[in-house]
Amino acid sequence: MTFELTGEQRELRAAVRELAARFGDEYWLERDRGHEFPWEFYDAFAGAGWVGIGIPTEYGGSGLGLVEGGILLQEIAASGAGINGCTPLHLSIFGMSPVVKHGSEEMRARDLPRIASGELHVAFAVTEPDAGTDTTRITTFARRDGDDYVVSGRKVWISKAQLAEKMLLIARTAPRDEANRTAGLTLFFTAIDREHVEVREIEKLGRHAVDSNELAIRELRVPVADRIGEEGKGLTYLLDGLNPERILMAHEAIGLGRAALARAVRYANERVVFDRPIGRNQAIQFPLADALARLDAAELVARGAAWRSDNGLPCGREANTAKYLAAEACWLAADRAVQTLGGMGYAAEYHVERYFREARLLRIAPVSQELALSYLGEHVLGLPRSY
Repeated sequence: MTFELTGEQRELRAAVRELAARFGDEYWLERDRGHEFPWEFYDAFAGAGWVGIGIPTEYGGSGLGLVEGGILLQEIAASGAGINGCTPLHLSIFGMSPVVKHGSEEMRARDLPRIASGELHVAFAVTEPDAGTDTTRITTFARRDGDDYVVSGRKVWISKAQLAEKMLLIARTAPRDEANRTAGLTLFFTAIDREHVEVREIEKLGRHAVDSNELAIRELRVPVADRIGEEGKGLTYLLDGLNPERILMAHEAIGLGRAALARAVRYANERVVFDRPIGRNQAIQFPLADALARLDAAELVARGAAWRSDNGLPCGREANTAKYLAAEACWLAADRAVQTLGGMGYAAEYHVERYFREARLLRIAPVSQELALSYLGEHVLGLPRSY
C-alpha cells in the first residue's frame, strides 16, 4: 500500500494550484458579495480542460478517476475559492456518472463533449421540499404520452439552475410501493424548458456566487430519448453518483478547512499582543494544531475512499466516513480560524467569516452528518434501521 501521489497526480495538483492562485481572496469576496457567478474562473478551468476531468476520453474528457477529481477540488477549495469555486465544476464531475454509465450512446455522444468543454451547464434536480434526503418519497411524476413523458412537480436546492441548460431529473413513473420503496423512479437527462420550469432563486447564508433554486415543473415534455436506462430503475442509476459526490465533497471540505487554517496561522504569526505573537500562546497554537491533525486524518480517509471507488470496490462505508470526518474537521478549522482572529474573524475583509459560512453548509450537504452516521450504524455496525 502506498500513500504517495503518482508523478502525474503531483503534476495535476501543481497545475491546478497555479491556475487557482490567479483568483485570490478578493476575487471570491467580490463574487460572493455580488451574488455573481465566477465566469472568469470557470472559463479558465474549462479552457484548461479541468471541467471534463472525469468524462471518458472518447467524449472529449480526461477519463481520470475520483482520486484525481478529489485532488482538483481540494486544491481549488484550499486556494480560497472554497465551495463557491468547487460547485461550478463538481456537478460535471460526479453528476454525470449516471449518464456515462447508463445513458444511451446517442445521449453520451450528444451531451458529454459539451459538458467536458464547459459549454453545457447542468443541474442536479433530485431533492424535493417534502422528501428531503429520502428520495423514495419524491412526488414529481412523469406520465408517459407517446414518445414523451409529461412531468410535473417541485424540486428544491437545485444548484446552478439559473444558468443550466439541462438537468439530471428523477421522477416517479409509478406510485410508491411500501414493499419496494426504490422501485418506480425514473432518471432523465433533459433540457430545462423555462416555459414549463419556473426557477426561483433561494436567498441563503453563504456560497452566494453559485445560485440555489426551487423549481416548479408544470407539464414539461421530456422525450423518451432523454431517459437514462430502463423505466423504474432510476434510483439504482442515481446511486452511482452519490458515493462519488460524498467523496468529492469530503475533499472540498478538507481544502476549505486548510484555507481557513492557513489564514489563522498567518494571523497568529503576525498579530502581536503583550509584545509577543499570539501564535506563541498555547490557547491559540494547540487548537490550530488540533485542527491540522483532524484535517490530515480526514484526508487519508477521503483519499482511500476515492481509491476504492476508482478500483471498483465497495465504498459506501468509506464514502460516508470521509464525508462525516471531513465536514467536522472543516467546521472545526473554520470556527477556530474565526476565534484566532477574534473580532477581525467576524470582518469580511479577512475572509474567514466567508469560509465559516461555507463550512456550515458541508455539515448539511450533500447528506447530513446524522444520515452519514445512520448509514454507518445500520450498514456497518448492523444496528436496526433508524428511520
